[in-house]
Amino acid sequence: MNVRRLFGWTLRFMLLYVVYMVCFAIGGGFVASVLPDQAASEPGLVSAGSGLLIIGLVNVLVVAALILTSRWSGWKLAVSLALAYYGAVTFLVQIETWYFLSAITVGPRVLPRLFLMGIPPALLFVPLAVLILGRRRAKEASSPGAALVMPVPQWMWKLAAIAVAYVVLYWTAGYFIAWQNPELRAFYGQPGEPAPFFTQTANALRSDPRLFGLQLLRGLLWTVCALPIVRGSGVNAWWTALLVGLLFGAPQNVVQIIANPLMPVASVRLSHLIETASSTFLFGTLVVWLFHREHHSIADLFGRSPGSADDGGV
Repeated sequence: MNVRRLFGWTLRFMLLYVVYMVCFAIGGGFVASVLPDQAASEPGLVSAGSGLLIIGLVNVLVVAALILTSRWSGWKLAVSLALAYYGAVTFLVQIETWYFLSAITVGPRVLPRLFLMGIPPALLFVPLAVLILGRRRAKEASSPGAALVMPVPQWMWKLAAIAVAYVVLYWTAGYFIAWQNPELRAFYGQPGEPAPFFTQTANALRSDPRLFGLQLLRGLLWTVCALPIVRGSGVNAWWTALLVGLLFGAPQNVVQIIANPLMPVASVRLSHLIETASSTFLFGTLVVWLFHREHHSIADLFGRSPGSADDGGV
C-alpha cells in the first residue's frame, strides 16, 4: 500500500469515526431527557470521555470489517447489514432490558426510547459507511457461494439445535459468571448465596418458564441477524465466524465500560460485560459453523465426510 493510498484510507476511517459519533449522539438524544440522574451511577471502568472514544472505535472497526469482507455491495449490503446490526446491537439487547429491568430502573417512558436510540447508528451510519468505504456499486464482487444452501429438513433441525444451544450458553454463562456476583444477585432481588446449578435451573423452570421460551426465540433472532452476513461473506468460514462473533459480542457490550444510570452498580455492569461478551461471541461462531454450508451427516459436522462440500469458504 503506497503512501497516497494509506492516507486515503486513513481519511476514510477518520470520517467514519466522526459520522458514527454524530449518529451515536443523535441516538443518545432520544433518551437523554428521560434517563435517571447520571450521578446515581457508580463510575465505569474508564471515564465517560475515554469510554465514548472506545465505543466509537469498536463499532467503526466491526462495521468496517463486515463491509470490506462482504461479496455484496450497494443497497443490498447497506440494507442487510443495517438490519443485522440493529437487530444484534439494539433490538435483542433491549428485549433483555424490557424483561429484566422494567421493574427495576427502566420506566415506561425510557423503554421505547432505548429501541429508538439504536436507529441512527444502524440505519444512518451503516449505509453511509458502505458509501464512504467505496462499496456503493450494486454488483457482487464474486459469484454466489454455497452458504445457507441446504435442504429444508436440515434447516429445521439446525434452527432447533441452535436455539437450544443459545439457551444452554446463555444460562450456563449467566450462572457461572454473572450469578456468582453477590451484588448482581441483590440488584435483581435475589440476595444471599446462590443455589446449586441444577437446583437453580429447576427453580427457574418452575417459577419463570417464560424466560426459557424468550431465550429460545432470541436464539433464533440472533441467527437471523447472522444469516445475511454468512450469505454475503467473501472470506472463509473461520474469518466469517470471527466477524459474526465480534458483531454479537463487542458493540452492545463495550458500553458497559462507562457509568450507566440504568445499571448503576459497577460490578453488575462488569459481570454482565464478561458474561454476555463471551457467550454471544461464542454463539456467533457456532452459528457460522452450523450454517456456513450443508452437512451430510452428524460426523460431517466435525470434519469433512466423503462427498461433502469444501468448507474452506462461504
